[in-house]
Parts: sequence; structure tokens; C-alpha cells
Amino acid sequence: MPFLGQDWRSPGWRWVKTEDGWKRCEPFSPALEDGNNQLNDISHTVIITGDDENEEVYNTEDCEFAAKKRKKDHFRNNTDSQCFYREKWIYVHKESTKERHGYCTLGEAFNRLDFSSAIQDIRRFNYVVKLLQLIAKSQLTSLSGAAQKNYFNILDKIVQKVMEDQYNPRLIKDLLQDLSSTLCILIRGVGKSVLVGNINIWICRLETILLWQQQLKNLQMNKQVNNGLTLSDLPLHMLNNILYRFSDGWDIITLGQVTPTLYMLSEDRQLWKKLCQYHFAEKQFCRHLIPSEKGHIDWKLMYFALQKYYPIKEQYGDTLHFCRHCSILFWKDTGHPCTASDPNTCLMPVSPQHFIDLFKF
Repeated sequence: MPFLGQDWRSPGWRWVKTEDGWKRCEPFSPALEDGNNQLNDISHTVIITGDDENEEVYNTEDCEFAAKKRKKDHFRNNTDSQCFYREKWIYVHKESTKERHGYCTLGEAFNRLDFSSAIQDIRRFNYVVKLLQLIAKSQLTSLSGAAQKNYFNILDKIVQKVMEDQYNPRLIKDLLQDLSSTLCILIRGVGKSVLVGNINIWICRLETILLWQQQLKNLQMNKQVNNGLTLSDLPLHMLNNILYRFSDGWDIITLGQVTPTLYMLSEDRQLWKKLCQYHFAEKQFCRHLIPSEKGHIDWKLMYFALQKYYPIKEQYGDTLHFCRHCSILFWKDTGHPCTASDPNTCLMPVSPQHFIDLFKF
């Protein structure tokens, strides 16, 4: 008698619990095709330039066969497509043992640690964006195909969040600029062999990045109508204390553009001197002294000059943590199955660069 049902040896469907009840977790859904008409408004011709200023044009005539596939792949990369994992942590092992075979990759960790939900937390937003920027610069080709899809899904969510909340668009612009530069080099300069998937998929992704850059360029900041106390109503010493809390020079400059009073406070030499002393060692800024016209040290110019030579200190509201006892990477609020007698003594915060370095072999 033939077996007409599903093979009993298969793992079965994956289910996830939601507010509306249990739903089957599917890798793709027909609903992905909603809201993707923006791509039709841009041209399917992309000009990729290199250092030699020669241009290579990819147009619809060169990839007529892949036109439908490109659109289908774009739909599949919509942010509604998301894999769910029960555990929000991952065991980091770099070699095979009797208990575990193989090793953990960057793409696997990127898929398992739920970065899609992390960007909704304002404490983790800058951390995730910085991590995506580091991946875009040097580790994009090391991601698996599934991890690359997840990468662009998360990137799409970040752009949409910035468009809605208008939160830190400068950071996202830098990320998209680095990502577009990397893709241009990979597609044209390095070759097609280093990219996972059809070349037309990557051209389509590059077009989407150009569209995002245009949207952010046209972003208009909404003026909030508030009849209560505003920033300008605060006394000078409180405004000065706010400026001294910033660790990013560009944030100081941006706030100084709000009112003439804030501009005056943002140009304070002592403020920029404290910022240089916080980020850089004395030996570092002694090598790059920039005197002003009056003979004093221009600490503001010093800060931006030193940025080109030395990395600045990074500050994040929340980061990933690594347990040295269990070799597990996780978000601190979700926890992990630790067997140590005092788990807090084994925890170590993981910076975005440290996250990348954990998976270098």
C-alpha cells in the first residue's frame, strides 16, 4: 500500500507562538509581494565605476533572461521574510570535538542572534548599525546566502525605521555609502565568483541601495509642535552640561545648528579639548597639534584630524555578551544556559569589531 501522506521521517513543520496563536513558520510567503512597487520607479541600468574611471553598464538588454528572477528574488528579500529561532544565543566553537562537529560561522551567528528585533531597541540600534557597517566593509562575502538575505532584510527594516522615526539618519547614510562602494568593487573589480547567487541579484540589491540613499537624501525632518518647555528655555549651564555628555563630534555640531546660543556653546575650546582627551591618548594628539590664528590649539580641528589616524572610543547602550565559561554569545536580557557558579563573573561585553574577530579562522 503506497504511503500517501508526508514522510514520517521528516522533521515536520516549524511553528512559532504569536499573539494570535500558533502560526507555521514558512521561509517565504505570498504576502512578500506587497509594498515592493518602489523598485519599478528606478531604472534597471546601473553604472559601476572603478579607479580607472572606466564605466561598465548593466542594462535590461544584458539580463533579459534574469529580469523576472531578479524581481522574484527582490520580493523574497522583503523584511516580512524572517526565520525564527527559539534560542537567542549561539555556542561559538572554532573546531570539531567529540561533542560537536564543525565550527560556528559569522553567517550562522548573524542569523541566530535576532538582530531584526534588536534594531527596535534604541539601546541596541547604533550597535547593530555599526556591526552591519563592518560586515559591509570586509565580511560581506563570508556570509552564506541565507545570511546575506537576512542582512538585507535587516537593512531594509533599519531604513524604514529611520524614515519613520527620523532617528540618526547620518549613521545610516554612512552605512549605505560603504555598502554601495563594496558592492561596486565586488561586482566590477573583483569578479562574480566571490558573490553568492546570480550577478543580477546583486545588481538589483545595488539598485535598492541607491533608492534608499535617494530617500534618505530627500528626508525632511518634521518640526514638533510643543507649547511646553523647549531646549532653548533651559539655562546655559544645563545646555553646556548636555553638550559635555556627547561623545561624538558630529552630534555636537548638529546640536549647535539649532539656535545661536547652542552654536556659541558648541564652539567652546574646552569642550573639544575634553572630547580629544576622552578619545585619544596624549601622545597621539601631541603628534598632530593644529594651532589656530591666535596661536592657541584648535581642538575642534584636532578632533577630526585625529579621527583619520586613530579609532575613537565606542559607546553603546547595550551590546552582545560573551560567556567565557560556556563560550556562548548572547544578548544579556535574554540570558543563556550557563553552568558557572557565578555567571556574572564570566561575562564579557562584545564590541562590533570583537564580534567580527570571534569568527575569523
